[in-house]
Amino acid sequence: MKLPSTNLVHALIGKAILETLLVGSLAIVAFLTVLPPFFHGWGEVTDHGVAGWAVNSGSPWERVEVQLFVDGKFFATQVANGSRPDVPSALWALDEWHGYAFEIDSLMPGPHEARVYALRTSRQGTKKSLQQVGNPIPFIVGTDGIFRKPPGKINDGWRR
Repeated sequence: MKLPSTNLVHALIGKAILETLLVGSLAIVAFLTVLPPFFHGWGEVTDHGVAGWAVNSGSPWERVEVQLFVDGKFFATQVANGSRPDVPSALWALDEWHGYAFEIDSLMPGPHEARVYALRTSRQGTKKSLQQVGNPIPFIVGTDGIFRKPPGKINDGWRR
C-alpha cells in the first residue's frame, strides 16, 4: 500500500485551516451585523417618577430610544440623551449623555412596578423590537404622591 505524499497532507491541512478561519470570520461578521444590539442600563425611583440610563454596548456613541411601562402598560417614550455622569465612571460609555427621566403622574397610592425597554429599529427600518434595560423597578406611591423604594430593595444594577 502506497502512503500519500507529505505535500498532499500539508495541502489538505492548510486547506482545512483556511476554511476554519473563513467560517470563523463569517460567523463574527454575522454576529456583529445581524444580531440585535445588547443594551445595558439602570433605573431608579425618583420623587415623582423613574430615572436612569441606557447604552447600546455595540454602538455606545449612539443615543437609545427608551420606552417606559408601568404595571405592564405603556406610559411614555423618549431618547436617553440626558446627562448621567455615572455612565462613563462605570465604564459603559465614554460620554455621559445617556440618561432618561420620566415623570409619572396619575398613579393610585400603593405598590407599582416600572420597566424600561430600549427600542431597536432594524437596519431596513421595517421592524422594531424591545429589550428590557436593567431590572424591573418596584416602587410605592405614598398618599402624599411621593414615590419611594419598597423597604429592603437595593438596586445596584449599574455596576460592571
